[in-house]
Amino acid sequence: MPIDPSVAIGADLGEVSFAWTASDVQLYHLALGAGSDPLSPRELRYTYEDGLQVLPTFATVAANLRVFEPPAVSFPGVEVDLGKVLHGKQEVIAHRPIPASGKAVARTRIVDVFDKGKAAVIVNETVAIESDGTPLWTLRSSIFARGEGGFGGERGPSDRVELPSREPDAVIDTPTSPQQALLYRLCGDRNPLHADPAFAAAAGFDKPILHGLCTYGVIAKTVTDEFLDGDTSRVASFSAKFAGVVFPGEPLRTRVWREPAGLMIMTTAPDRGDAPVLSDTLLTTTD
Repeated sequence: MPIDPSVAIGADLGEVSFAWTASDVQLYHLALGAGSDPLSPRELRYTYEDGLQVLPTFATVAANLRVFEPPAVSFPGVEVDLGKVLHGKQEVIAHRPIPASGKAVARTRIVDVFDKGKAAVIVNETVAIESDGTPLWTLRSSIFARGEGGFGGERGPSDRVELPSREPDAVIDTPTSPQQALLYRLCGDRNPLHADPAFAAAAGFDKPILHGLCTYGVIAKTVTDEFLDGDTSRVASFSAKFAGVVFPGEPLRTRVWREPAGLMIMTTAPDRGDAPVLSDTLLTTTD
């Protein structure tokens, strides 16, 4: 049986010690498209070591920067073919601004497994702390495994973000580059789905797709620049559901509503009839 929730839920996936440098942060930001205007003081805060700041979504790659093998979805009670796996949802909670270089220890556990009928959703939580015990960030990540449902588990709660009925406060178009997936995979995710045309075709896609976490970081940066003057220290949390694929090179369109709960966000692919890309997206601030 590929998924056994009685074994999976609560399973400790272990502890990882890791470190990162300013160069790692710069590579991550460049993989999101930072530095498109190399003379912009705001863009240099993402790409130049003098005054370098860190987008909180860097937390999603920090522990895997030195991983060069494709990931495997093999956990206690969970055994899934990599070709069936998509990222379902991601949340980053920043407990303080991430330093431009540092060391940390991260511990991950499976907190839930949901049965969506035709698919399974595995929810992991990772907490990263510095050597002195200071919390840095908490990640919650949902893995969507196509064709792995029907094992009799709980369906799970609704986590929809209800968008306002009014017009958005901003509509922002953001480009992606044709080589963006090839660059982003250097941040640690070597899944061939994002580079190998034959592998992508076998998984049911016309061509390799952009990493969901790349899109996630791109939109976090886009909204931070538009609404927070590019100040990453003002981001308290960022969560999004991956509603559809992005093909490297196609533009993204993001609608943002400023609400008491935070910045509510929806991102689509305008060249494909505004097909949903990120939904149920919320950015909260420290303000």
